[in-house]
Amino acid sequence: MAVSLKADTVLIVGDSLSDAYSMPREAGWAHLLSERLGTDFKVVNASISGETTAGATTRMDDLLTDHNPELVLIILGGNDGLRALSPRQIKDNLAAVIEKSKASGAEVTLMQIRMPPNLGPAYVRRFEQVYPELAEEYDIELLPFFLDDLFDRPGMMMADGIHPTPEAQPKMLERLWPALEPLLKSD
Repeated sequence: MAVSLKADTVLIVGDSLSDAYSMPREAGWAHLLSERLGTDFKVVNASISGETTAGATTRMDDLLTDHNPELVLIILGGNDGLRALSPRQIKDNLAAVIEKSKASGAEVTLMQIRMPPNLGPAYVRRFEQVYPELAEEYDIELLPFFLDDLFDRPGMMMADGIHPTPEAQPKMLERLWPALEPLLKSD
């Protein structure tokens, strides 16, 4: 049953980086965004730890129908990259998520995802190029990777070297905010 909401809805479709991995969800950057936006916006964090671009393509129709978002933040691809999935397949999957989101009438943004150098320079280059190509092709905002400045800072990453700590979450939101804020302005 569709519910009409007074607030504008922001839908976050991501993986463990947005799912507040190994911490209470209230400590995550998505919850901090919801607190910052207050009652004028409803932030739906549909992120799932371990999510892949293929998994998101299968969930998008229901997410869009259930939440009818005005803005969709796509923060996916890290798990695909860590599994060395073909950048072509990642691009196709992300394109499907973007197309479904745009077809729903939502504004769409895509976050640049970075890969560790141990995957090899050729793969990393091909993987990371997917994001600006899609942003240009679909004329959507490309958000900066919110961990770029945090990887080497003490206390910002968990022992696994992949997931941010609770202390990193406010910094992740601050990294996103300059690009995100203009998208949230009322007409």
